[in-house]
Amino acid sequence: MQAWQVHENGEPGEVMRIADVEPPTPGDGQVLLRVRAANINFPDALLCRGQYQMRPPLPFTPGVEICGETEDGRRVLATPALPHGGFAEYALADARALLPAPGSLDDAEAAALHIGYQTGWFGLHRRARLEAGETLLVHAAAGGVGSAAVQLGKAAGATVIGVVGGADKAAVARDLGCDVVVDRRAQDVVAAVKEATGGRGADVIYDPVGGEAYTQSAKLAAFEGRIVVVGFASGTIPSPALNHALVKNYTILGLHWGLYNTKNPELIRRCHEELTELAARGAIKPLVSERVPLTEAAHAVQRVADGVTTGRVAVVLEKGAAA
Repeated sequence: MQAWQVHENGEPGEVMRIADVEPPTPGDGQVLLRVRAANINFPDALLCRGQYQMRPPLPFTPGVEICGETEDGRRVLATPALPHGGFAEYALADARALLPAPGSLDDAEAAALHIGYQTGWFGLHRRARLEAGETLLVHAAAGGVGSAAVQLGKAAGATVIGVVGGADKAAVARDLGCDVVVDRRAQDVVAAVKEATGGRGADVIYDPVGGEAYTQSAKLAAFEGRIVVVGFASGTIPSPALNHALVKNYTILGLHWGLYNTKNPELIRRCHEELTELAARGAIKPLVSERVPLTEAAHAVQRVADGVTTGRVAVVLEKGAAA
């Protein structure tokens, strides 16, 4: 089979190499899946760089989110068991963690429903307890993680403010349903959000960026606001001033979705059922901006790493690829 492999850490476009290898052999509790589509996530770039919290042994195949097919023909969603990730014709996964792929979504959309939307659901509902009528601020609202949070916020009845970088991404955020869009390249984010909220700020702030975005979040948290820390796409991990959280009476919430796989996997299944229902009635639909063949995976991962994409980029494999 064909698989992309990383033999040394570095930028994805430089260290990912495609090779002909033998399909992986499932271990205890694992299944072999034929990859139908693999969604590209920012953690794929961090894995290539050796900067992710989990470091698989070299060489490894990146790709942490797929829509695959079991030997008996079932379409499923899975987070592949590294080092045998999803940027390959076949991948391994934990048999107990497989989720049925929603029939309302194609392979690329289904692959993109998993991590980003689960993260959004847990962040907004489990951690921040977002309520209808509240104001939700989403950083990087046109990106893969942000676009999911925007849709989930709208589905929950929130007023959504999206922060983006550039006019093209602003247009995407508006199409996603943002009530207010702030272009950080052309506007003062703090001033614009305060104007939009009458000086009150946002009840829930969803931050997958860190760095300057977190600094803005702290200034924009409303009374009893909640800042959900999802990631650090900016590359800068902030150091919050806890005295500021005390004085303004807001909460800082961390979210590592992967922990639920071991701490409370039943919640993941319940979340998936809700996401499937939302997708079936059209309340959410993953924004897949690009579909690329397996041969272009490395270039696509690099573009996601560079922050020049919108929504999700998916690697789509033709059905019937030979082992």
